[in-house]
Amino acid sequence: MSTGKSQVKGGVLLVGSVPGTDTEDVLRRMAPALGSRLKYIPDGETGQRNFFIGWQMYKFGAYPEVISQFGQNGKFEDTPVPEEKIREAAEKLEGLSTDYDTAALESYPVFKKLKEEGVIPKEVKFQVCLPSPLTFVSPFIVGDYKTAIEPVYERAILRALDNISKNIPEQELAIQWDVPLEFALLEGVWVQPWISPLKQGILDRWVKLTAAVSPAIDMGFHFCYGDIGHQHFTQPKDMGFMVDMAKELLGQTKRRVDYIHMPVPKDRDDAAYFASLKDLQAVRGETDIYLGLVHTDDMEGTQRRIKAASEVLNDFGVATECGWGRTSPEEIDSIVQILNAVSETNA
Repeated sequence: MSTGKSQVKGGVLLVGSVPGTDTEDVLRRMAPALGSRLKYIPDGETGQRNFFIGWQMYKFGAYPEVISQFGQNGKFEDTPVPEEKIREAAEKLEGLSTDYDTAALESYPVFKKLKEEGVIPKEVKFQVCLPSPLTFVSPFIVGDYKTAIEPVYERAILRALDNISKNIPEQELAIQWDVPLEFALLEGVWVQPWISPLKQGILDRWVKLTAAVSPAIDMGFHFCYGDIGHQHFTQPKDMGFMVDMAKELLGQTKRRVDYIHMPVPKDRDDAAYFASLKDLQAVRGETDIYLGLVHTDDMEGTQRRIKAASEVLNDFGVATECGWGRTSPEEIDSIVQILNAVSETNA
């Protein structure tokens, strides 16, 4: 087996979820394990947040009929809804709370305490991951309700963001937008497109989200192809969609994007998969790129993927493809070992 000599200078990104009993457990394990390789550290999304955004379904108690019969195979049984019911739902759900702010404001004091103790390096920021409204609404809201409920949920997410921003020091905070369903829509799988125009409609929504984040706060995007049962909703044929959307986002937003994360399947160490990254190199500016190319028990494969990516992209960081929420302790030990072996500190 390869020795795993350091190969990238861009550090490590933890995408979001990390198994643990609570925030303190996650931070006490991950901060020493990865140290100054991290610019940001999330709270692990423990407890009810363990299964990504599924917990948000229970925030719709005021009008539960809007929640779809969510199927992991992408089949949704939607029936026609009268217009008056749609209006009634939007009115009753206005003002709903996502509780993303509640979770962040409960976790931040733990982060602050551990930073004061020296457990978390002083330069590391507190990472809060939020779903784009499109990512929640697309699979979880019944078809005829989607158009009316999306702005309701968007306002709820932006209220949570505002509360987080007002109560956590801006210089200590990073916001990550999780956008998996956008790529399902673009790929034409799992969920049916319901916005038009599709590509520009997605970009308009992303630009609005970027504008809502204070310029003093670091902000990134997690481009995702899903991780239900450790499987993507479809295997990307290459990085084309991701690079195209990254270029368009960077070109259309007036606000800096501090980082973008993109997944790399385990079986892709070929030049064709990474080729389009060359187009991103020219326009990325100061945006950090993290490639999710680290896979459990695969040091040699990780190094092959790094080598292939390095042919077209300079100075990138490393990560896994997605969060670790349903990952075993043994798998996490392997991932952390590989992350340390193939990366350098941010110092």
